Amino acid sequence: MSRDVDMLTGAYLVYVRPLLEVNSVIWSPHYKQDIDLIERVQRRFTKRLPGYSNYTYNERLALLNLPSLELRRLRLDLIWCYKLLFGLISIDSAGLFEVRQATATGGHPYKLFKPQCTINVRSSFFTQRIINVWNRSTC
Repeated sequence: MSRDVDMLTGAYLVYVRPLLEVNSVIWSPHYKQDIDLIERVQRRFTKRLPGYSNYTYNERLALLNLPSLELRRLRLDLIWCYKLLFGLISIDSAGLFEVRQATATGGHPYKLFKPQCTINVRSSFFTQRIINVWNRSTC
């Protein structure tokens, strides 16, 4: 068994993390208990690395230059939103959000607005996870 932290981290990034992130744009947990269960995998991996057991989880992530899985899911969501907004993927986004380009807004001119939506999936993805974060960013 190897004790090389770089090799073990590389193996984790290649073999384990993709399984934790598969379809995260479609399904992303929003309950704290579900987020903790997924994050526990990375927390446990980093704690078992030689020499890292005495650090806190956030310290281990900083030392290994790894983002939390929750932050990675948010980043993937924002990338997907960008692709939708600028037509880089062929999905009709008209039912998901409305773009109003305003000149007097702070930040960027591509503010998204929440449509009235009765479908829980659409509502959850764009209102809870994306639109508020997207509008706060200052590209």
